[in-house]
Amino acid sequence: MLEDDFGREVSGVRISLTDRCNFDCVYCHNEGLGDTRGPMDAQDSEMSADDVVRFLEVVEEFGVEKVKFTGGEPMLRQDLEEIIRRTPDSMETSLTTNGTFLPGRAEALKEAGLSRVNVSQDALDREAFAEITKSGAYDKVMEGVQAALDAGLRPVKLNMVVFEHTAGYVEGMVDHVAENDGLQLQLIEYMPELTGKPEWNIDIQRVHDWLADIADHVETRDMHDRKRYWVGGAPESGGGMVEIVDPVENETFCANCHRVRVTHEGYLKGCLNRNDDLKPMGEMSKPEIREAFREVVSNRVPYYGEYLVKNDRDEYVVNEKYLGVSAD
Repeated sequence: MLEDDFGREVSGVRISLTDRCNFDCVYCHNEGLGDTRGPMDAQDSEMSADDVVRFLEVVEEFGVEKVKFTGGEPMLRQDLEEIIRRTPDSMETSLTTNGTFLPGRAEALKEAGLSRVNVSQDALDREAFAEITKSGAYDKVMEGVQAALDAGLRPVKLNMVVFEHTAGYVEGMVDHVAENDGLQLQLIEYMPELTGKPEWNIDIQRVHDWLADIADHVETRDMHDRKRYWVGGAPESGGGMVEIVDPVENETFCANCHRVRVTHEGYLKGCLNRNDDLKPMGEMSKPEIREAFREVVSNRVPYYGEYLVKNDRDEYVVNEKYLGVSAD
């Protein structure tokens, strides 16, 4: 397993299969891009199934254990089942989706080898959901969650971005996962640096404090040092699990990051927050992939605490030694 200069092994990869999406969520920087009429073949700008599989075969050589397929909306790829079926058997496969295409495909995804699924669901109220996602697909998403449960893709994680528009729905969502077997909740801190609307931000620590007060059990994961709270009972008694993903200005989170990302166009990316570290993989031959992957891992640095450091006013600024740096 490859390790960067900060002692962080890369055990997982996150692969974007497309930037197209049939939602237009207000907090998302992609803004509902592209042709979204339904699942279709890979577009000219997207990696082919062969490219994705070749990449996974290479990183398996370096001990990568997990792959998460994302988008945009990855289920807009007609060949998703093929990609999952051809993923090396040693890897755990998961998928992040808005859930609208899970009815009718969840069983095929499970049969292809998908281990579990994350479904974006920012509210249980139909009108609020439509306001946030700019979509009228609430019922289809609920059907998709049930389809995933019925197919055995358990636990189904519900992803909820916590910001001004959704803060009032957090308590209801926590109750929902505590009352429904097979569901977990992932509360994701809003990242204003990706959307340019800092006024939507809320203090995620308040959510931590509230969950700590009501939780029956609390754990800390190795990945990103994330906190997990069990509500409505301990793990062994079927309580609902709530996990918080809080990367903003969190040096501990970055110090425990073990993932490398791949864009839908086939660029390696050492950090979600940076675009100056994009590394092409040439024609995506195995030797080119190996070389690029080694280089990207070698050049990875924690975003908060290294790439960004605090100045005299206690504000995060780009570390001078990375000014003007690019992957090439």
